[in-house]
Amino acid sequence: MRGGRGSLALSCQAVIPADVSAPLKALPREIPAEEAQPLTPQEALRLARSLEANVARALRGKAEVIELALAALGANGHLLLEDVPGVGKTTLAHALARSLDLSFARIQFTSDLLPGDITGVSVYEQRSGQFVFKSGPLFANLVLADEINRTTPRTQSCLLEAMAERQVTVDGTPRALPSPFLVLATQNPHEHSGTYPLPESQLDRFLLRLSVGYPEAGVERELLLGGGTEEELHDLRPVATAGDLRRLQAAVSEVRVADEIADYVLAIVAATRSSRFLSLGVSPRGALSLMRAAQARALLRGRDYLEPDDVKALCIPCLAHRVVLAGHGGIRPGLEREATERAIREIAEQVPVPV
Repeated sequence: MRGGRGSLALSCQAVIPADVSAPLKALPREIPAEEAQPLTPQEALRLARSLEANVARALRGKAEVIELALAALGANGHLLLEDVPGVGKTTLAHALARSLDLSFARIQFTSDLLPGDITGVSVYEQRSGQFVFKSGPLFANLVLADEINRTTPRTQSCLLEAMAERQVTVDGTPRALPSPFLVLATQNPHEHSGTYPLPESQLDRFLLRLSVGYPEAGVERELLLGGGTEEELHDLRPVATAGDLRRLQAAVSEVRVADEIADYVLAIVAATRSSRFLSLGVSPRGALSLMRAAQARALLRGRDYLEPDDVKALCIPCLAHRVVLAGHGGIRPGLEREATERAIREIAEQVPVPV
């Protein structure tokens, strides 16, 4: 590693547990297979309500965002939070990690961040005469990739391997990441100077893209008078475990999908490919992602079957970042997201809903 980067590498390798009162853990716990027995719909509903209430203590007035974030975790997918600074993106990540007792690491992405800073490096030990691998912050259950578009494509591609394969390759050796492994990335859509826009291949790896948004006036007034939610975030204690999350993920795939619902998903995806407003439609991976995210939403609401509303509610968060506008060069910077979401919304409204 280059001289002058030692302090950066050291700070990046710290894996912070969800419970701040507990000692630091070098590596997260692996969840035994026998703990991953699927939850019943009733158990999933109780788990969802407990988690939503706990996270809402630190992120007030954002019930829909919290539900969709939990759906992404339940579907074993990664989450992209695209919004302006100060609205609660980092707070959401911390609250999720603490509520589920997950090991947690935050990576502040900058232009000089190297792949080894996030994956870890092999260090030569004179005593043993061997190279020993020192794991980086990617070896955590929940990784907050803060301002992901401020690092170079080289480091972004390293994160892409971790997201897609659940492993990293260091010095030619593949190393498995812990399970569960979830990336929650943030970026500011209104800042373009000094950024490296994520390519379509990496955007496609995020199950959902969400915007936290500004709080309602009443909620913001409570925050002003109460001094924020830092104390509530610090005092959060786990209401579930990583094992519970694994059981939730195992149950998502068992949510029943009727043929009519599958055809509904296919019709929506096909409409994105033929739309005159889009030059790039949704891929088969996007169709699978929409189905799985909808299954997770249904399960979190206590159902073991999929409804059309589950699919329709996930269309924009799941599909808008996977498409490319036709003739988007004439759209002002920063408005692409609004335009793509409008196109997806119109498609979802036009495709007939099965009855």
